[in-house]
Amino acid sequence: MPLNKNVTQFLDELDHPLRQEIEALRLLILDASPLLEENIKWNGPNYSVGAEDRITMKIQPPKQIQLVFHRGAKVKEQPKERLVADASRLLAWKENDRAIAAFKNKEAVEAGRLALSAIVREWIAATIETL
Repeated sequence: MPLNKNVTQFLDELDHPLRQEIEALRLLILDASPLLEENIKWNGPNYSVGAEDRITMKIQPPKQIQLVFHRGAKVKEQPKERLVADASRLLAWKENDRAIAAFKNKEAVEAGRLALSAIVREWIAATIETL
């Protein structure tokens, strides 16, 4: 899936100090799943399957980039188990259906690249079943 021009324009106007990290994460997320569409939501890049939000990039405050893995804005019944396995320990779990991965620099993004790509694919597969 190509990068969304509106998201690129939003980021150009923002002039974020971690822009390289944001761009690397945008490409990684979109390359991981052809089902994802990119848009702006909650003042950052957001990734959805159809109308269902699944991953939101939190870019403020600009000290780190967080990827919030979720099943949308509305509270849903919690699954008994975490939605994906994370042997890499990249995810900090908030609920069984909500986790955060944080990146402070380009090296952290690069170090987590393979694990994050797998997490995105697994997250989308696990949450599509709950649509």
